[in-house]
Amino acid sequence: MKLLVTGGAGYVGSVTSRLLLDAGHEVVVLDNLSTGFREAVAPDATFVEADIADAASVLTPGSNFDAVLHFAGLIAAGESMTKPELYWDHNVQRSLALLDAVRAARVPRFVFSSTAAVYGNPTELPITESATKAPTNTYGATKLTFDFALTSEAFAHGLAAVSLRYFNVAGALIRADGTAIGERHNPETHLIPIALQAAAGKRDKLQLFGDDYPTSDGTCVRDYIHVADLARAHLLALEAATGGEHKIYNLGNGNGFSNRQVVEVAREVTGAEFGVEMAPRREGDPATLVASSQRARDELGWVPEKNTLRDMIGDAWDFYRAHIA
Repeated sequence: MKLLVTGGAGYVGSVTSRLLLDAGHEVVVLDNLSTGFREAVAPDATFVEADIADAASVLTPGSNFDAVLHFAGLIAAGESMTKPELYWDHNVQRSLALLDAVRAARVPRFVFSSTAAVYGNPTELPITESATKAPTNTYGATKLTFDFALTSEAFAHGLAAVSLRYFNVAGALIRADGTAIGERHNPETHLIPIALQAAAGKRDKLQLFGDDYPTSDGTCVRDYIHVADLARAHLLALEAATGGEHKIYNLGNGNGFSNRQVVEVAREVTGAEFGVEMAPRREGDPATLVASSQRARDELGWVPEKNTLRDMIGDAWDFYRAHIA
């Protein structure tokens, strides 16, 4: 298939692009490099430096794309509460412009990088796709809004749409030749890469927000998924996409790991005893977020293969030492 990957210079987009190419697909990456990295783009992909709002310049009538995989967007939940206008612009308005281009070019399939943030504070655990949607931040609200747009598009225009709602993504894709493709953001906001920065001496200490939650050790519990497993789900979603339907799948490993557990494993993997400072809870942080991925298992045949913290942090550490430290 001929595929357009938006945000293919970013973390998940760059890893997924590699797997798509390995599977024999033709990949065109569209990224404005505002948060992505040119060197992260798969070497065998065609690269177009442009914004998703200008996707019509690539998705022209007759361009014969078979699908769009949409990863481009802003992802920092905290920033979304202080700069909401950026998130409504990037994650909704520009994504709707992309959807217009998809319709005009008659692209039949669309796979969307959504998020567990659409659920907010869960009313049930593990979280299923039918759980109440009540995002506690603007980031989650913008992703849910575009999910609604895809449902309408599928109904009105026959688009075969799939939304994949990620929980916490970690790890790196380690290639057979030893090269690694992993996570880097500036500034970094995710716990595992921040822990690795502390282990490498790039930070004086690591902050954990809240130690009085109703969990086993008082810190937040999150469901982590290895980026390679997550990327594989996108290939399966392409095959499962059905005209006129918008399918939604949660992607997680079904197990929760506390913030303290992440710190302990990061110390074991890196061999560094970095400092940890407890800080007050952050507004809107749920105590526990754990996914039910049963629908993805049943309908896509998707099963996580690297589902331990040691798998994820070990691969992330290999990438960090090779490309960042």
